[in-house]
Amino acid sequence: MNKKIYYFLFLFACFTLQSQNQLADSLVSTLPQKTDRVEKLKLLNAISNAYKTSSGEQVIAYGKKALQLAKELKEKREEGNAYINLGNGNIILGNYEKAVNYFLDAKTVFEILLENSQTDEVKKSLARVYGSIGIISSEQSNYSRAFQYYLKSIKIYEEFDEVNMLSRLYNNVGVAYKSQNEFSKALHYFEKAKVIQQQLNDKNIGITLTNMANCYLKLKKYPEALSYYNKAENDVKTNPRALGEWHNSIGLYYKETNNEETALEHWDKAILAFNSINDKFGIADTYLFKSQLYLRQNQYKKAIQNAIKSLELAKKTNVLEQITLSEKVLSQAYEKQNDLPEALRHHKLFSKFQDSLSNEQSIRKGVQAEMNFEYEKKESLEKLEREKEELIRVEEAKQNKIKLTFIAIAALFLFGFIFLYYNKTQLKKRLTLQNELIAYEQKALHLQMNPHFIFNCLGAISGFIINNGTDHAIKYLAKFSKLMRLTLEYSKEVLIPIEKEIESLQNYLELEQLRFNNIFDFSITKSETIEDAVAISPLLIQPLVENAIIHGVVAKKEKGTITIDFSTDQNTIICTIIDNGIGIDNSVKLKKESVQIHKSMALDIIRKRLKMITKLTNAKASLECFQIKDANGKSLGTKVIIYLPIQYID
Repeated sequence: MNKKIYYFLFLFACFTLQSQNQLADSLVSTLPQKTDRVEKLKLLNAISNAYKTSSGEQVIAYGKKALQLAKELKEKREEGNAYINLGNGNIILGNYEKAVNYFLDAKTVFEILLENSQTDEVKKSLARVYGSIGIISSEQSNYSRAFQYYLKSIKIYEEFDEVNMLSRLYNNVGVAYKSQNEFSKALHYFEKAKVIQQQLNDKNIGITLTNMANCYLKLKKYPEALSYYNKAENDVKTNPRALGEWHNSIGLYYKETNNEETALEHWDKAILAFNSINDKFGIADTYLFKSQLYLRQNQYKKAIQNAIKSLELAKKTNVLEQITLSEKVLSQAYEKQNDLPEALRHHKLFSKFQDSLSNEQSIRKGVQAEMNFEYEKKESLEKLEREKEELIRVEEAKQNKIKLTFIAIAALFLFGFIFLYYNKTQLKKRLTLQNELIAYEQKALHLQMNPHFIFNCLGAISGFIINNGTDHAIKYLAKFSKLMRLTLEYSKEVLIPIEKEIESLQNYLELEQLRFNNIFDFSITKSETIEDAVAISPLLIQPLVENAIIHGVVAKKEKGTITIDFSTDQNTIICTIIDNGIGIDNSVKLKKESVQIHKSMALDIIRKRLKMITKLTNAKASLECFQIKDANGKSLGTKVIIYLPIQYID
C-alpha cells in the first residue's frame, strides 16, 4: 500500500512534505479573511490540494466544503477541482471505490466544459483527471484501462509541453509495465522520464534510476543494474523513503550476485532510513529480506530473530503478505534446528495466513471486479448522458435554423406552388397536343396504306380477270368488296381489336389464294395469353404478308406455305410471319437485276408507323426481317418479326 501511494504522490506533488505543510497552514490562516464567496471557494480547493502529501482526512474535509460551495455558486470548473481533491484524498486513505467515482465526476464536468470552451486550463485539469484514473486502474491491476487513461493524459501534456508532468506520467507508465513483468517496455518509459528529469535537474530522478536498475536486475543484466543503482545513490539521499527502497533494492542485487555481506550492509542502512520516518512497512520488508538470506546461509538463529522482527511489524501494519512470508521462514528455520513443535506451530500459522492471503486476494479481485463493473457502468451512463445532451443541443440548433428559414420557405412556397401549377397546366396541354399530333400522324400514315393496298388489289383483280375468267373475277370481287368495307371501317381508328386484324388478314389471304390459283397454303394462330381487349394498329401486318406472297412463295413457282402467329412476351405483342419462298436476300437480288417499274412504299410506311407508336406509348416498337437458311446455307424462306407494345381497345 505505502509504495503504491508513494507513486501517486510522485505524480502530483511538486514540493517537499515540509513545504507543503507550511503552505497548507498558511492558506488556512487566510481563509477567515475571504469575504468573496468565489475567492473563498478557490482557496478551499487550494487548501485541500495542499494537504495531499500529509493528511488524506484534511484533503477530504476541505474538498467537501469546496464541492458544496461550488454547487451553490454553480462554478463548474471549481466543482471539477473539488472532485479531483476528493479523489486524491480517498486514494491516500485507500478508498479506491470512492476515489474512482469522484474522478469520474470530475471527468464529466471537465469534458462538458471542454466541449463548450477550448481553454488550456480546462484541458490541463482533464489531463490530471485522466492521470488519476490511470493510477487507480494500476492499483486495481486493470492495466489496459490504466494505459488508456495514461496515454490520454500524456497526449494533453505533450500538447502544452508540460515536461514536469510528463516525466511523472512516463514514470507511472513504466511502473505499470514493470508490474506486468514487461521490463523492456518499462525501461523505455523510465528512460523518457529520466531524460526530462535530467533537463529539469529533478531530484526525483533517483527513483526513476532505481526503477530502471530493478528492471535490469529482473532481466539478469547485472552490470547495467549496478550502473543504475550507483547513478541513483546521490539523488535518493534527501528522501528517506526513497533511500530505504534504494538500499533494499541494491541489497537484493548483491544477494543475487552472491555478495551477501554487502547485501546485509545495505539492508542495515535501509532500516536506519526507514526508522527516520517510522516506516514500519519498509522496515518489515528489510527484516524479511535478511531472514531469507540467513536461512539460505544456514544461520537459523539469525533467520529466526529477523523473521520475528518482521512478523511483529507486519502484524502492527496488518500486511498479510509479510506475515505469511515471515511465518514461512520461521517454520523452515525451526525445522532445520530440529525444533519440530515450533516448526509445526509456525507451519500451521503459515498455512492459515496463506489461506487468508488467498481469500483476501480473491475478495480483493471480487471487489475490484465489482468496482470495475461499477466504473464501466457509470462511464457508460455518463457517455449516454453526454450523447443525449449533444443530441438535444444539435436538435435545438436545427430547430433554430428551421425557425430562421421557415418564413423564407413559406414565402417561396406559395410562389413555387403557383409556378408549378402553371407549368403543370401548360405541360398537360402540350402533352395532349403532342399525343393528338402523334395520333393524327398515325392516321395519316395508315391512310397512306389504303390507296397502296387498293392499288395492289385492283391490279390483282385485273390480272385475275385476264387469267381466270369472269366467274372467278365475280367471286374475287365479292371477297374484295368485303375486305374493302373492313379496311375503310378500320382506317378511321387508331387501334382495332386483334381479332379484327386477324379477320382482315384471313380475307386478304383468301383473295390472294384465288388470285394465284392456290399456289400457297396459310395458317393464322393466336396465343391464348392474348386477351380479347388487346388491340393493334390496323393495316400494319397486311403489307408484310403481301411481301411474303409476291416476293416469296410466288417467285418460287412452287407450292408454298405462309404462317402467321400472334404471341406475347411480358408487355410485348410478337407477330411472326414465316414463308418458305425464295428468301429475302434472293428477292432483293432479283429486284436489283430487274427493271424497276414500281417502287414499294409499304416497308417505309410501316417503319414510320412503328416510330409513331414508340413515341405515343413510350415503349419500343420494332421490325426484324431475315432469311432462313439450313446448315448448308440453302435458303428455306423468310422470317419477319414485328414487336408491338401491348395496348387495349379502351
